[in-house]
Amino acid sequence: MRCRTLNLQTVLYSSDKKDHTPCKHPHEAASAHLHHQHLQWPKRSNESDSEDEVEEEEIETVEIDPTKLLPLSPEVISRQATINLGTIGHVAHGKSTVVKAISGMYKCENEACPRPGCYRSYRSDKEDRPPCERPGCGHRMKLLRHGSFVDCPGHDILMATMLNGAAVMDAALLLIAGNESCPQPQTSEHLAAVEIMKLQNIIILQNKVDLIKEAQALEHQKSITAFVKVAEASPIVPISAQLKYNIDAVNEYIVKRIPIPVRDFTSPRLIVIRSFDVNKPGAEVDELEGGVAGGSILTGVLTLGMRVEIRPGIVTKDVQCRNRCRLIFSRIVTLLAENNQLQFAVPGGLIGVGTMIDPTLCRADRLVGQVLGAVGKLPQIYTELEISLFLLRRLLGVKTEDKKTTKVTKLVKNELLLINIGST
Repeated sequence: MRCRTLNLQTVLYSSDKKDHTPCKHPHEAASAHLHHQHLQWPKRSNESDSEDEVEEEEIETVEIDPTKLLPLSPEVISRQATINLGTIGHVAHGKSTVVKAISGMYKCENEACPRPGCYRSYRSDKEDRPPCERPGCGHRMKLLRHGSFVDCPGHDILMATMLNGAAVMDAALLLIAGNESCPQPQTSEHLAAVEIMKLQNIIILQNKVDLIKEAQALEHQKSITAFVKVAEASPIVPISAQLKYNIDAVNEYIVKRIPIPVRDFTSPRLIVIRSFDVNKPGAEVDELEGGVAGGSILTGVLTLGMRVEIRPGIVTKDVQCRNRCRLIFSRIVTLLAENNQLQFAVPGGLIGVGTMIDPTLCRADRLVGQVLGAVGKLPQIYTELEISLFLLRRLLGVKTEDKKTTKVTKLVKNELLLINIGST
């Protein structure tokens, strides 16, 4: 949606309880000192006065009753993924190729249509009821699942990325190449990571069976069975991701064996993992559009026209090097999942949220790590946290000269930590 220049003047509120005056520029706002205590939510009695001063174009508003939504509601899975599937395994075992072959999972409505050929997978923007591809069937397909994929890297130096990705998975597809011995190094590492994350739902895909003979494939399947202990109850499906052989069987297993994750549709909350300015250099003033935030919705439902806030907002330091914070308030003007325009968005997959925020605040991922949600419903802001942690017994993805397992050492005071929360 195109916005006038005045629409892009983001409303900012100080976090200081004594000064709640909205401002139109970050440097005009007073801020609260954040020192070992949480910020109290400010009263916003004069917000309406500020909004009267800002001329806005009419924004489409959608009213949704979250209590009537389910992860498998047709109006939900039609446009957006509601289940997060991970692809794990050694490098070059076909993880990304499988992702290309699977998205929405459909089944023919004709009960006489033989399985597993009655299952099909199509792109995210496919119609809800495409015709069955089996010659002579004449019936329609029905959308049963809409998945989003966490495609984990198989390189040993990227194990930290894989661990972060495992945190948001509802289920995992373990890829094992049939033309290589089992297990390969990262096959073991990824399976160990899945065990740590207590991920219960795993489907093992024996890929590249088109490159080996049937006797070799059967022998390789026995080696997989002997190796896999964490997922010993998981099915082993022989496939060729490149040729899309047996992908229909994978779709059937996903539909039948992976339960629908429980989602909380109250109190919307999205962690920003990307933010950007969609305006091209040299764009005219009347063509400017607001900034875009992208990420995964953890809980709740975001709708068009909803008023949202972003915390902690703009964080700066004063002359005494004390942290100061300005909350950002705006409205949602667009919602996208891939190329699909949405009226509302629920947890599952990645969502792009178009806002009326000044695009300079969103440029070059400046909002990464922030939390977007309903006004007044987000957690308080803290500068110190006390957490309980669990250290891995051994380092994953680390090679040593003697090829022995490297133990994890205890944390020490003043050690720098990279923390990833709620996203990959």
